[in-house]
Parts: sequence; C-alpha cells; structure tokens
Amino acid sequence: YRNPIPPNDRIVIKDSYSAFSVLQAAWDMNKIDLVEEFHILLLDRANSVLGLSHIATGSISSCVADPRIIFATALKARASSLILSHNHPSGNLRPSNADLEMTRKLVEGGKLLDINVLDHLILTSHSYLSFGDECLMPT
Repeated sequence: YRNPIPPNDRIVIKDSYSAFSVLQAAWDMNKIDLVEEFHILLLDRANSVLGLSHIATGSISSCVADPRIIFATALKARASSLILSHNHPSGNLRPSNADLEMTRKLVEGGKLLDINVLDHLILTSHSYLSFGDECLMPT
C-alpha cells in the first residue's frame, strides 16, 4: 500500500471540475454510454489524489456499490477523504433517489471512520453533475 508517486507530484483536487478531469481521464470511454460503473477517488488531507479505484460494474440502468468495499479500499489506501462517482449511460445527469440515498449512507459511514465524503459526481460522455455544486451532499 505504498504510493509510488511522490507527494509533490500528486494531482490536487481543488474543485469538482478537477475531480471530473481525473475521473474522465481514467474512465473507459468505450463503456461510459453502455453500463453503469462506480469509482472512487482516494484523497489525503491536502486533497492530493492517492489513487482511483473501480468499485463495481452494473447494468445499463443500475450499479450496486458495496459500502464495505468502498471503505475497505479507503482504509487500505490510508485515505482521509473520498469523492464518489458513477456514470449514467442514459446521458441524464439528474440523480435518482437511489443515488441520493447511497450518498447519504456513505457520508454517514464515513463519519464513523473519520473519512470525509467530499462529493459525488455523475458522469456522462459529455458532462458531469456534482452533488456538492448542486447542494445535494448530506451534512
């Protein structure tokens, strides 16, 4: 679990667009309009990227992301915070009730582990929506 990238060379997430840029560069663009996938950005206390992890692949209209896998990955990476992300193959950026509930559940779980869930991004092949920018992140 040693990060091969020196701290000074790590990408720093300053806003939702910088998170989107990192995620988009790593996403398999051949799948983004085909099936839902769930990824997390792992960050240190300075919001430097420790890594990116693919959590789950679903179907055309859904993806089940197991909170235990998400937080096990964060703990192993020694992450202080996370940015959640998944894609909507439909191209619709509007979060579903399931998206909102999952985000709430992960924010609550993160509080127990002292791992901040900073944002949740929904990606499409052309754009993104940030729960944080849209004031949809639970407090």
